[in-house]
Amino acid sequence: MINEAGWILKQTTQQLEKVGVDAPRKDAELMLMAAWGVSQTDLIIRAQDEVPEDVIFQFNQRLERRLKREPLAYILGKKAFWKDEFIVSEDVLVPRPETEHLIEIVLKYRPNQQQDYMLADMGTGSGCIAVTLAKEYPNSEVMACDISDKALVIAKTNAEHIGVVERMSFYQGDLYQALPSGAQFDVIVSNPPYVSQDEMHDLEAELSFEPRFALTDEGSGLTLLEKLLDDAHAHLKEGGLLVLESGLCGMPDTPSTLIKLEDYNDLAGNFRGSVFRKN
Repeated sequence: MINEAGWILKQTTQQLEKVGVDAPRKDAELMLMAAWGVSQTDLIIRAQDEVPEDVIFQFNQRLERRLKREPLAYILGKKAFWKDEFIVSEDVLVPRPETEHLIEIVLKYRPNQQQDYMLADMGTGSGCIAVTLAKEYPNSEVMACDISDKALVIAKTNAEHIGVVERMSFYQGDLYQALPSGAQFDVIVSNPPYVSQDEMHDLEAELSFEPRFALTDEGSGLTLLEKLLDDAHAHLKEGGLLVLESGLCGMPDTPSTLIKLEDYNDLAGNFRGSVFRKN
């Protein structure tokens, strides 16, 4: 009985619950599915089947990491975002459902998905935003920028895996400094580090595994948002959009070179970011 799939899932769920994991049953199922190489349907069908010893070994290796509150995405090496699965590692932030609102906002303001736009993603990380935009706008070019060369390797791998790499380019550097001289865009997007230093103490345990430089500016949370706002006009075409994600820190004052079109919220009604147009 102790090797039956159902029993293993029950015991694992209890262990994960004790250490404060948000979705213990779901995490247990996903780890067993990965170790066993089965689908969720297969897992239900095999609930009373004995799990092979080699699968249990692999499963326990994953479980040991999750009990330390390491993000499940790092353990599985992937995370779903929008309509695809993205490869992730400890070199990039885990893509979050809240960031999908940024994609929705771009689609709202640029509804003609067949248009040949020039798009840029500042601080691309895993590339989830840039790659998704390249897929949603199949005639557009997308530049993905990040200060981390390791992040850019992950982003390019995702672009290749999802089939949009031929319309993407990747540049290393600090925000706009990474862009080619004179490049201007129809839309610039960014999900920059906006967690304040004070907030870092209250974050869930999983975030201690994620790259700190991608989470916080070690200050008020507004530093990089201010830079993105202040210098956007030089990199936007006439009428070009800047779409920024933010959080508890809010959004800096709008510079005279831009017009704020709207603030947008997540499904819980929390402030999530703002949309600006070149003045």
